[in-house]
Amino acid sequence: MKAVVMAGGEGTRLRPMTSSMPKPLLPVANRPIMEHVLRLLKRHGLTETVVTVQFLASLVKNYFGDGEELGMELTYANEEKPLGTAGSVKNAEEALKDDAFLVISGDALTDFDLTDLIRFHKEKGALVTVCLTRVPNPLEFGITIVDEDGKVDRFLEKPTWGQVFSDTVNTGIYVMEPEVFDYVQADVPVDWSGDVFPQLMKEGKPVYGYIAEGYWEDVGTHESYVKAQADVLEGRVDVDIDGFEISPGVWVAEGAEVHSDATLRGPLYIGDYAKVEAGAEIREHTVVGSNVVVKSGAFLHKAVVHDNVYIGQQSNLRGCVIGKNTDIMRASRIEDGAVIGDECLVGEESIIQGNVRVYPFKTIEAGAFVNTSVIWESRGQAHLFGARGVSGILNVEITPELAVRLAGAYATTLKKGSTVTTARDHSRGARALKRAVISALQASAIDVRDLENVPLPVARQQTARGSAGGIMIRTTPGVPDSVDIMFFDERGADLSQAGQRKLDRVYARQEYRRAFPGEIGDLSFPSSVYDSYAGSLLRSVDTSGVAEAGLKVVVDAAHGSAGLVLPSLLGRLGVEAFTINPGLDESRPTETADDRRSGLVRLGEIVASARAAFGVRFDPVGERISLVDERGRIVEDDRALLVLLDLVAAERRSGKVALPVTTTRIAEQVAAYHGTQVEWTTTSPDDLTRVGRADTTIFGGDGRGGFIVPESTSVFDGTAAFVRLIGLVARTQLTLSQIDARIPRAHVLRRDLPTPWAVKGLVMRSVVEAAGDRHVDTTDGVRVVEADGRWVMVLPDPAEAVTHLWAEGPDDASAQALLDEWSAVVDGAGR
Repeated sequence: MKAVVMAGGEGTRLRPMTSSMPKPLLPVANRPIMEHVLRLLKRHGLTETVVTVQFLASLVKNYFGDGEELGMELTYANEEKPLGTAGSVKNAEEALKDDAFLVISGDALTDFDLTDLIRFHKEKGALVTVCLTRVPNPLEFGITIVDEDGKVDRFLEKPTWGQVFSDTVNTGIYVMEPEVFDYVQADVPVDWSGDVFPQLMKEGKPVYGYIAEGYWEDVGTHESYVKAQADVLEGRVDVDIDGFEISPGVWVAEGAEVHSDATLRGPLYIGDYAKVEAGAEIREHTVVGSNVVVKSGAFLHKAVVHDNVYIGQQSNLRGCVIGKNTDIMRASRIEDGAVIGDECLVGEESIIQGNVRVYPFKTIEAGAFVNTSVIWESRGQAHLFGARGVSGILNVEITPELAVRLAGAYATTLKKGSTVTTARDHSRGARALKRAVISALQASAIDVRDLENVPLPVARQQTARGSAGGIMIRTTPGVPDSVDIMFFDERGADLSQAGQRKLDRVYARQEYRRAFPGEIGDLSFPSSVYDSYAGSLLRSVDTSGVAEAGLKVVVDAAHGSAGLVLPSLLGRLGVEAFTINPGLDESRPTETADDRRSGLVRLGEIVASARAAFGVRFDPVGERISLVDERGRIVEDDRALLVLLDLVAAERRSGKVALPVTTTRIAEQVAAYHGTQVEWTTTSPDDLTRVGRADTTIFGGDGRGGFIVPESTSVFDGTAAFVRLIGLVARTQLTLSQIDARIPRAHVLRRDLPTPWAVKGLVMRSVVEAAGDRHVDTTDGVRVVEADGRWVMVLPDPAEAVTHLWAEGPDDASAQALLDEWSAVVDGAGR
């Protein structure tokens, strides 16, 4: 049997290490990852191997040649352009068309039993056998479920936490029959997991999953690269290590000179012809490459040093990676997570802080202090974006420097000369950061329309009027010392997952576009934005009957920016409105849950005494609203959603309403009663927005004060929801309490359970397994439906080490029992 080693990837997440070296040539324990892979193939008798190459292909070919030194026969299939995982193998079809073959990645470290994998494939008579393994964090891989016979039941490529239903992932190792090439189009990008496998499963072809035991690490990030070194040194993976074990865990290769007065604390590795002087200290999980010089007094701990590096006296290297041919001069300090590219010079007594990336051929001047922060890892995330954009503590995690880099990365994803709309809330921190953002955008050849302080819905609407995108900076809801930097697309909606990943990649590479002289972007300040917003809103939302109804309402602007648009709106709406707390308060850019509750109590008192139809309270940026009825009683957010749903559905009598799967199923009863139907979405506002754009959608909401009024906008807009509600109440001539009273009571309970990141995948797999024969809905997380209609939903948080649970039953006791039952499942898997 022949093998195919895929070695064409760019390894963009590993830059700057892969800026001048293909990922398969990155050394692990001083030997290229791909060499470990080839030695594994040889160990299992797979000596005839085709290597698919594309990025820096000549370097791979020059290093391995025809494979003679390894006792193998290597041939190469060169891609002129990236063809995807399947397309690259299709490119080598001529050499593989006669018999089954094995496909393996050239940049994943493993010691799987390939012989047993091949045996399994032949016994099952499979067309394709996918090699699977279990991992703690399945987000970056294709997750898979197989049945008792090993046949693949379900497969999903690179899920979000809300889509995780297992911790069994695709390792990118396959055994295939040549007939599989019939499903791969030539000379176009095609992926196995994204294109070919779904088609095979759809046609009922025999696609099997083999769950392998042993070690496997997809060396795709700086963290996993450093971890792979430690795992080899600790003996967790069965690979060959060149050299002699001079003491337990201390490996020294041929020709290395280690002074007897040097301190070595293994496990560690010192490459061939390296020189370690007296007084140097090399500690655990350090790999020193070939021809490296470590001078007296230098200290290395968990450092990975590539070939031909000079490490000066008194230097201190901790948890960093140093590229080949780099000079680290006297008393330099390089901290945990930093990566120095090839052929750099780090001057004397300079300090490079943690997680800094220094690209190849750069010089760090003597005494320089190089400081940058990669803030998201502290939250357990592998990307910038959380639920509210890029969030963090002001001037700790979110600094002006970070804002400049983010804006520069965003600008780099757009065409030169594009227009971006910027806005902020009324906090001083948001004002300061927005100025940094504007400067970076202009310096990247982007024209800026600055709205200054406006409600969030106004910022979205203005962005959609001819801008390529938008940036809004606001105080994190309920967290006064934190800020959110929100990115919009050309429609004013939150940046899509694909757009976020694109920005993420540019930011990680730190490859920002800068304008040439004469290309600096323009800065303008649009006028009459509130009149424009109010006019557009009143033209699109039905307000018939409002003037005749003579309604009186109380509006609480909560000292936020929503108060800025109300004067342009209320006078033209034809309603008697009493506005409270209209002035901006810079010291209160957000409010806690207790503040909001007490504000609603006070609003209720005013509504009752004024005999108003209802009261509405806006959040500080005008995105969400809360209601009190004509008696002054608070209408809880989940009930407010049902009230508006009932009003809209009763008037429209057709269409769809978009609701997250965590909403009570009473919403289905309300919608069906009026001839409408519910389209369930994930809990992501982005997904609600997607459904809100559909022509058939008449309403949407999240049960937390966020409402979508599709005739006006497909995003949350508190003012649009307020205007829509006024029209509905005016035309039905029913009070909110009357509408609320006719809707059945819901019994939905929620619980949050702490869950370590390392076991989140295991937890979700355990939930699916515990569901047994019960109906399982994986729209978002895992929702298990009992035969009597009760349901529980388990959803891992994307940004925190927490798992969320919701349960609904006919009464609180039933819902509580269901919540207790499934909490035990989650807790049991998490231990």
